[in-house]
Amino acid sequence: MRLLNFEVNFEFYNKTYRNMNNFEYYNPVNYIFGKDQWAKLSTLIPADAKVLMLYGGGSIMKNGVYDHVKKALENHEVLEFGGIEPNPQFSTLCRALEIIKEQKVDFLLAVGGGSVIDGTKFLSAATYYEGANPWEILKNRIRTEKGLPFGTVLTLPATGSEMNSGAVVSRAETGEKLTMGGPGLFPKFSICDPTVVHSIPKRQLANGVVDAFTHVMEQYMTYPSGALLQDRFAESILQTLIEVGPKVINQPDNYEMAANFMWSCTMALNGLIQKGVPTDWSVHMIAHELTAAYGIDHARTLAVILPSAYYYKFEQKKQKLAQYGKRVWHLSGDSDEVIAKEAIAKTKAFFESLGIECRLGHYTENYRGFAAKVGQSMINHGMLALGEHRDITPQDVERIVEMAY
Repeated sequence: MRLLNFEVNFEFYNKTYRNMNNFEYYNPVNYIFGKDQWAKLSTLIPADAKVLMLYGGGSIMKNGVYDHVKKALENHEVLEFGGIEPNPQFSTLCRALEIIKEQKVDFLLAVGGGSVIDGTKFLSAATYYEGANPWEILKNRIRTEKGLPFGTVLTLPATGSEMNSGAVVSRAETGEKLTMGGPGLFPKFSICDPTVVHSIPKRQLANGVVDAFTHVMEQYMTYPSGALLQDRFAESILQTLIEVGPKVINQPDNYEMAANFMWSCTMALNGLIQKGVPTDWSVHMIAHELTAAYGIDHARTLAVILPSAYYYKFEQKKQKLAQYGKRVWHLSGDSDEVIAKEAIAKTKAFFESLGIECRLGHYTENYRGFAAKVGQSMINHGMLALGEHRDITPQDVERIVEMAY
């Protein structure tokens, strides 16, 4: 999960009147979309900057992205740091931070998916952090007002991190996965070429579809708030993902599908659809615990928790669930209650059609007692009142996790 403008996204609304909320929308990212945009890198990064290029496990060496980037920056001084994991690890990022400080790096370039970009955002913030331990940025939810400048070259659509100011970092030794963000963590630019999709494994593409889908749902599935255009924006992204998701998984070299998929993933979490509406990020907060404990792919933890969370909060979400069922899934029935329940079932079936299981028991047999640990983790992290009504307590979290077994 990767969120933006945390001062807005993690303000859990308790307003119940049905008028759009006041909002400000700020997004300074220069989003560069389409084929063969690599050469623009040379003009986007200051000529005299010392650049640290960050990437993951080496897939960029195989799909040609590495060569494109290196050629574009042949006249720049470029250092490299590879090996940033899915769910980037604090310990790994600390090694990169040492290089940044020792070499006096001026500019960071994330070449990868959401994890690499998130890790780069942490490094951007940590470079200027004056505290004793940069983990405090996450632990204490310190907003970053200014970070080391960075740009991105997106290789895996999913998280929207290429056009927002939020990040998630994990720490294996403590079993934590925490969020961070602030206006200082928007990329200066993001180069997004849909042709990279052709080399992405099916598993990761399926993850990307579910990740983006859930990002939209967390900003949409609350209660009617009079934000008619925002609802339509969200519903159109969901419908597009339903349409192109299976196709891009089976035909990753189809440029039309890849382009629509990539843009949908960005639009799902670039801040636009969350303005003026209540949001509910409880599914993400709970799902992070599954990744921290079991190493389950982020998108798959979302698929595990989302149906249970919606059934658990059914009465409060019923009206919006029914709207979603009618508009997105074209359902009809005798009552909103019937349509709302079928809408949850359709969502779960869609995830499963992509090859993603929605029960925790599919991923691990060691889940007995896990719900209580998640509840305690919520307490430890100060997450005592989640949801759009701030009424999901750690005890409620336990029940939601138990329903997902």
